[in-house]
Amino acid sequence: MRDIKVASRYAKSLLGIAIEQNSLEDIYNDMISINKVCSENHDLVVMLKSPIVKTHKQEAILNAIFTSINKVSSAFIKIIVAKKRAGILADIAKEFIEAYKAHKNIKTAHVTSAIAITADQKTKIIALLNKTDNSTIDLQEIVNPDIIGGMILRVGDKQIDESIRRKLNNLELEFDDNPYIKEF
Repeated sequence: MRDIKVASRYAKSLLGIAIEQNSLEDIYNDMISINKVCSENHDLVVMLKSPIVKTHKQEAILNAIFTSINKVSSAFIKIIVAKKRAGILADIAKEFIEAYKAHKNIKTAHVTSAIAITADQKTKIIALLNKTDNSTIDLQEIVNPDIIGGMILRVGDKQIDESIRRKLNNLELEFDDNPYIKEF
């Protein structure tokens, strides 16, 4: 929990610097790249958290991996490594992405369906969400055949579950509570 708070503070500082330097989009793309690399390479995250690996080695490895990032992002990574916070670099990247989306008024909507949704359905979902909210919608699609049919739409802490799986579970609960059958 403490690491998330620290990562959030670093991310907000980086966001302020990015706005000040007029390189917000470049740094956002860099943070997406860092987040992707860290999520795909567990060994990298373990190495960054390891107290055995020296800071100059961590910095050399990060410089070798992220060769095409913005100079502000590169300087930021050097500061993070120098402050012995390289272990929370992935968390900082995630928090920066969230802070960027909040700054740009972008909301992420997650749509879970049994099969992939079409482009027309995506457009309709985004249009529906734009009627209720005055922000840009980033639609993330999740395919989960376990829900059988229908969809689950989640935006922030609100969720609409119109899946067949939920309806079947509700029906099962209704049958368990059947008042018409008297037990002897």
